[in-house]
Formats: sequence, C-alpha cells, structure tokens
Amino acid sequence: MPLDYAERARALVGTRFRAQGRGVGGFDCVGVVLAVFGLAPQSVPRDYRLRGEHEATARSFLERSFRRVGRTVPVAGDVMLMRVAADQLHLGVRTAAGFVHAHAGIGRVVETPGMPDWPLLGIYRIRSRSR
Repeated sequence: MPLDYAERARALVGTRFRAQGRGVGGFDCVGVVLAVFGLAPQSVPRDYRLRGEHEATARSFLERSFRRVGRTVPVAGDVMLMRVAADQLHLGVRTAAGFVHAHAGIGRVVETPGMPDWPLLGIYRIRSRSR
C-alpha cells in the first residue's frame, strides 16, 4: 500500500514554525517536505535565508527526489513550489482540501484551504509513487 503523503503532511499541522527547522523544535517549509517524504535533512543546504533568490537551489533539491509533473493541477501528495514574493519561494504539500505548509507569520504548520494564491513555479511528485 503506498504511503499517504497528504495525510503525513496533515499530521504536522500545529507543529511550531522554526526557520531551517527539521523537526526538533519545529519546521520550515523545507523541513515539512523532508519529514513528509522521509528525506534526509542533509539533502538540502541549511544556510539559506527566508528571502533571497534560491530558485535554482530549490529546483535542484526537488529534482533529486521528485519528478516535475508540469503545470497540471496538483493532486494530494504533490509538492508545490510557489513564489510568495519577488525574492521569496515557498513549498507546500497538496491535500484533498488545500495544502500544508509552514507559515512563518502564524508561527505554525497549517493547512490552508483551496489552492494557493501565489504563483506556482512547479509541481513535483515523489519518484517512487506511481500515478
């Protein structure tokens, strides 16, 4: 039976936000993705800032474990790479009702209903999943 990544993401809702968090003390958006998909924390650099141009780094991280599925509509369990500001990227995991992400302003991992208002730069699906 395949893992239900959307449910794993939803299980993190309420966890404290922590910049560059990997579980101990909280999560950032990268930490959420690492935890949901069981990826090694060392698979992504920890020296990134919340703001800055990191699109190439983000895509490189995602493409090591995920395959890009184009500009289709994301399905539950997909990772969405979003641009939340001119110099800020964000990751979220799609659920049936919305998407789970680490919300710095609220200080928690949350599930936001519907699709994000931010532009989607890419949709990624874990390589081991078949769809």
